[in-house]
Amino acid sequence: MNRLMIRNIGQLLTLRGASGRPKTGSSLSDLGIIENGCVAIEGETIAAVGTEQEVWHRLCQRWGERLSDKADVMDAGGRVVMPGMVDPHTHLVFAGTREYELEMRLQGATYLEILQAGGGILATTRKTRQATEEELLRQASSRLDRFLQYGVTTVEAKSGYGLDWKHEWKQLRVARRLHETHPVDVVSTFMGAHVVPEEYRNDPDRYVDIVVDEMIPQVADKGLAEFCDVFCEKDVFSLEQSRRVLEAGKRHGLMPKIHADEMEAMGGAELAADLGAISADHLLRVSDRGICRLAETGVIAVLLPGTAFYLMAPFARARDMIEAGVAVALSTDCNPGSSPTMSMPMILNLACLHMRMTPAEAISAATINAAHAIGRGWQIGSLEEGKQADLVLLDAPHYAFLQYHFGINLIDTVIKKGRVVVKNGQLVRR
Repeated sequence: MNRLMIRNIGQLLTLRGASGRPKTGSSLSDLGIIENGCVAIEGETIAAVGTEQEVWHRLCQRWGERLSDKADVMDAGGRVVMPGMVDPHTHLVFAGTREYELEMRLQGATYLEILQAGGGILATTRKTRQATEEELLRQASSRLDRFLQYGVTTVEAKSGYGLDWKHEWKQLRVARRLHETHPVDVVSTFMGAHVVPEEYRNDPDRYVDIVVDEMIPQVADKGLAEFCDVFCEKDVFSLEQSRRVLEAGKRHGLMPKIHADEMEAMGGAELAADLGAISADHLLRVSDRGICRLAETGVIAVLLPGTAFYLMAPFARARDMIEAGVAVALSTDCNPGSSPTMSMPMILNLACLHMRMTPAEAISAATINAAHAIGRGWQIGSLEEGKQADLVLLDAPHYAFLQYHFGINLIDTVIKKGRVVVKNGQLVRR
């Protein structure tokens, strides 16, 4: 069993004490910082966390006096160590690109106008249907490599570019294979209700029937996903259609998530609260009542500032949500059209500069709260004894450097399940 000690840590961000429930309010600012910290890892698990003196004393009793003979020792050089970041909302598996849409938006076309013209999700669907499983696997694996280099050790991955059972199943199989073969953990969400496919444009309710009666039961039967998501939006899926999809998912054991109130305040946040969803995502146009309902019911608000930035849209009201007691998480929304990025550090920049989150709040939202948004707060998102050993070493003496700098990757080393997978910013080839 491999053993690793990381010593001489200037700031050790433990994010401790929130494994049972996400951080809200003032607790978002508490990073559980230990100065002159040390982390010990045994196998895939964190064995000890504390000051260097505390950890050495504890492990001398456990491993024996000559620790240097019992474990590899990594010197952090007085830099920052924090939990591996968690991305709780991505559209990881897809084929093709949509760079031509950027110029369309610059000329004034909206996201929904591009979609209605056959672009957007529908364009990616055509390319994803044409791609083989191996092609999708290769492209998505490359994206996961990039995520790792940006300090992300776990991602959620949605289907939703197949829009029929054959190709939704293909996407979900790819996600499962990536989870089994790539260092990054991949948590799957079924999102057959991403948009109405072209062949059902004139009969959207029939497509909802297919999602509810045919796709969801098969997803559940094959154990291909943990969550069910729907794009609840004007000219996409109505509140009633979205409720049908998410309730069907619940009946089959799939926890609800929802793309809510992104373009218009439709009541998606309220629907998430009514259904006991684990998260409501986007929320650029969420109502005051929607915010209150999220706070009351404990639904996590997954905010995607990269999408607002790329679509040149108003940003979500993170400050209002935090002050109302909503648990806030952050994500890239990695996808080929509205947020083509794998950079969580950039997302933290945007959260601070455009949503008025503090650097500490943004880190909490990208680690422990993001872990809770995919049902993994008990396992990842903080550095505590017994949790999975997913860590990041920043090339920085203070955690705020992560938001203070932009356009610069400060991720030096990434440790996933106790093994170094990124060193000096470069992937360690498997």
